[in-house]
Amino acid sequence: MKNVVLLGSTGSIGTSTLKVAEDLPDHIRLVGLAAGGNAKRLLDQTLRHRPEAICVRNAEDAKRLSAALGTTTKVYAGDEGLIHLATLRSADIVLIAIVGTAGLQPALAAIRAGKDIAVASKEILVMAGETVMNEARRHQVRVLAVDSEHSAIFQCLQDHSANSVRRLWLTASGGPFRTTPIEDFPNITMERALKHPSWVMGTKITIDSATLFNKGLEMIEARWLFDIEIDRVGVVVHPQSIVHSMVEFIDGSMLAQLSTPDMCLPIQYALTYPNRMPSQRVQTNLAQLGTLSFEEPDLERFPALTLARRAGEVGGTMPAVLNAANEVAVAAFCKGKAGFEEISRIVERAMNRHTTVHNPSLEEILAADAWARENALR
Repeated sequence: MKNVVLLGSTGSIGTSTLKVAEDLPDHIRLVGLAAGGNAKRLLDQTLRHRPEAICVRNAEDAKRLSAALGTTTKVYAGDEGLIHLATLRSADIVLIAIVGTAGLQPALAAIRAGKDIAVASKEILVMAGETVMNEARRHQVRVLAVDSEHSAIFQCLQDHSANSVRRLWLTASGGPFRTTPIEDFPNITMERALKHPSWVMGTKITIDSATLFNKGLEMIEARWLFDIEIDRVGVVVHPQSIVHSMVEFIDGSMLAQLSTPDMCLPIQYALTYPNRMPSQRVQTNLAQLGTLSFEEPDLERFPALTLARRAGEVGGTMPAVLNAANEVAVAAFCKGKAGFEEISRIVERAMNRHTTVHNPSLEEILAADAWARENALR
């Protein structure tokens, strides 16, 4: 039995995690749930799963939840509440599915409390990958991948060292605009950008998948998760989204993990690792699929990949700037204040203006994040 704290229970990853827990009641117990502003859904989840403690962003929502639940579940609020849940004595593993940078401090708190963490929030390793992985080694805990791409690489690597790897290959569907002419990019609306061809996800990650910033962030994440230089992390477009990623070894052999797209699979693997548990959610019929195709990403159409590789090569505080500026740019696009094609330009301008701090402290990383947000807003 794994006792799981789930931070971000009302988002797409969170709701998939609840399905996995319901599939495996003898193996997964939810002891903590945290949500942002959707207090009603959090209440429904709490009544169904009966965790020890929950957390919501707003203190007034916390009071209402506490009144509704009585003494059966402890209710916390805000950043302090997230830290409390991340360090629950009963927890074995903390799954962090909070969108944006808010998951970084709870992740570090969980690690320092001796908890394994499962990472669905790319920002944690993009911003502070070196710090997070160093802390995990110091406290002898695991950092497990929840992204389907990183889970695939993890499953293919197993006990192979980084020295045996020639290249890690992240696959990208190419998003909804894989073949859209660049001259049409200024006409792209939020509604069009949210129509992902393979996955059903939250707004931010879906827009990132349309620009391929999602894949760029995954490149940096893979660099830290698997302790490998970013120039050995590549991206290949695979429209069918069946091959979730691949490892190319130094002898030329390649291993891939394949399945029909369903986030329940990588979530379940992270929460039950090192064991595999039965599930009927994923059924993959290769004969019915027929053809799997691959192509080079168009770097002119998707400059996010070039910007992410640059950030990964420079290191220091530059990945935090990339991530923060992108968050601001995506929010501006969703509000109609910036065009789709302007997202990458806003990020590039912030990166060009930034003076990188190498080997940064956590305070310097957070300062770079704040600087990039203010700069991108301007």
